[in-house]
Amino acid sequence: MDAWTHTNSSTSSNEPRTHLIIPDTQAKPGMPTDHLYWIGQYMVDLQPDCVVHLGDHFDMPSLSTWDHGTVQFEGRRYVEDIEAGNLGFRALCSAMDRHNERQRHHKKAVWSPELHITLGNHEHRVTRTANTDPKLVGLVTLADMDFRGWNTHEFLSPVCVDGIWYCHYWPNPMSGKPYGGTALARLKQIGHTFVQGHQQTLDYAIRFLPGTGQQQFGLVCGASYPWAEDYKGVQGNHHWRGIVVLHQVEGDGSADPMFVSLDYLCRRYEGVRLSQHFRKVF
Repeated sequence: MDAWTHTNSSTSSNEPRTHLIIPDTQAKPGMPTDHLYWIGQYMVDLQPDCVVHLGDHFDMPSLSTWDHGTVQFEGRRYVEDIEAGNLGFRALCSAMDRHNERQRHHKKAVWSPELHITLGNHEHRVTRTANTDPKLVGLVTLADMDFRGWNTHEFLSPVCVDGIWYCHYWPNPMSGKPYGGTALARLKQIGHTFVQGHQQTLDYAIRFLPGTGQQQFGLVCGASYPWAEDYKGVQGNHHWRGIVVLHQVEGDGSADPMFVSLDYLCRRYEGVRLSQHFRKVF
């Protein structure tokens, strides 16, 4: 697999395309999957040309190093993490599976979009664990993760679809750490249109290159799960959560973003606000 991947997504009609972006879903034991069903149903309702998951679908708390040895770490199990992630990905794909099954039954065309996932640092915990403890090689493996035929891209290996570069995050080549600052500052450093997850925030910036008329944008959107994370504290958990649709994707790195919150999806498919729906869980 090439470190940087281009996909040939041009259409004969040269019509603009639509991308749907799913930020970090962080499926783990004991957490609900309702929001993954909503996202999957919205995918079918919209039927975009391309769906990109930005990684960190598998949370893998059993392989965490930052809270290892603490009370909250007790009782975590690798097999349960894998089971929760696979269950969550099946939930995400269930509406598409049902739709295509009906289409086949009625001898109609199935919906077959481009499907990509750029693996995140949470999935990379599996590779890191095997590298640091060689006796686990072959026992702890990314092959345990069932991505149901989606095109998987290795951690920090970007993929370009229609002129838009996707990656879990973009590292500073000098330090290896994620670029910080605003989306506009990152856009200037990275130098081309980019979309990333990883950071639990929503930040969007656009710029036009002088003398060319070319449009570039940077998009940071790192949360598509409804619960609070203890490590972020009370204030740190107040951030946007949802998915993003890119309309008018022209192939040159330009697009019109539409932000779709989990609260909107909950009201669309459950008829109540997100806070009401999950009150019984959290």
